[in-house]
Amino acid sequence: MAGLLARNRNRADIWPGFVDALASILMVIIFLLLVFVLAQFFLGEALSGRETALKKLDRDMAEISELLALEQKTSKSLRGDVGRLSGELQASILDRDRLNENLEKNRLQISGLTGDIEKLSALKNQLERDIGKLAANLEEKETALLAEQDISQSARAELALLNQRLGAMKDQITTLNSALDASEQKAKEQNVQIVSLGKRLNAALAGKVQELQQYRSDFFGRLKIALGDHPGIRVVGDRFVLQSEVLFSSGKADIGSPGIEQISRLAKTLLDVSQRIPEDVDWVLRVDGHTDRVPILNEKFRSNWELSSARSISVVKQLIAEGIPANRLVAAGFGEFQPIDNGNDEASLRRNRRIELKLTGR
Repeated sequence: MAGLLARNRNRADIWPGFVDALASILMVIIFLLLVFVLAQFFLGEALSGRETALKKLDRDMAEISELLALEQKTSKSLRGDVGRLSGELQASILDRDRLNENLEKNRLQISGLTGDIEKLSALKNQLERDIGKLAANLEEKETALLAEQDISQSARAELALLNQRLGAMKDQITTLNSALDASEQKAKEQNVQIVSLGKRLNAALAGKVQELQQYRSDFFGRLKIALGDHPGIRVVGDRFVLQSEVLFSSGKADIGSPGIEQISRLAKTLLDVSQRIPEDVDWVLRVDGHTDRVPILNEKFRSNWELSSARSISVVKQLIAEGIPANRLVAAGFGEFQPIDNGNDEASLRRNRRIELKLTGR
């Protein structure tokens, strides 16, 4: 009996612990379910945001695709224009060469005609002199024959021969006059052709100059956009002007970091434009260095000539480093002798310290 009571008491002692364990497990399960529900909620929110982002990304991709299609269409049109311009320029060059050949041939023909005219003129003068002599002899003989009143058969035969020769010479003179007139007319026509060929040649050359002007305008326009609205950068006529302070420190010819960045943009723009210029257009980019009138004398530069030349050479070297072919570049130094402002104040001196770029023919 005592043993049974002891077993029942032990069972009663185990049951509360078992209940506590079950309660703890139930709380853990509830906590895990709560965590799962929250995770599902936040995951749903994240997926919803990602779906929105993906939709926005799809819209952006569609816009980019449209822009790319437009750019490809524009590029195709530009390539067509470049091909057409190249063909027209090639045809103009062929016409120019053909005109030059025709011009040379016409000159040779005119030279030959001039020689023929001189020879015919000399022959005409000689025949006229011979006719004068024969006429004088004829008059003398006729006078003598009439005076003697005794014309022999031989004298009559000689008179008839002289008259025959005189008629033949007159016919030769008529023929020579006709040949001279024809030669002079042909020479006039050749001169008219030469004038016409010269006009056509000048028109072809003017077309090439106008075409280069078109690429120069395109280059300066795109270069202005690439370099931005910098107060030290401007377009003056057919030149692009950069103030020296944009590229160099005072009295030095080494390009600073900001200047290298500007030259890099310039080179990129020039490379882009140069791909559209036909190969037979012989263009160069001229880099002109200018200083103010204040004398310079230091260990490196003895005059403004040397400083301006060194600065233009530095720009050319940097352009070569950026990929511009060396045969397309020209460096020139003008010192202080080409000012654009004759004032003596600091603003005028600063305007004269500059680097000028000009896209021109060689």
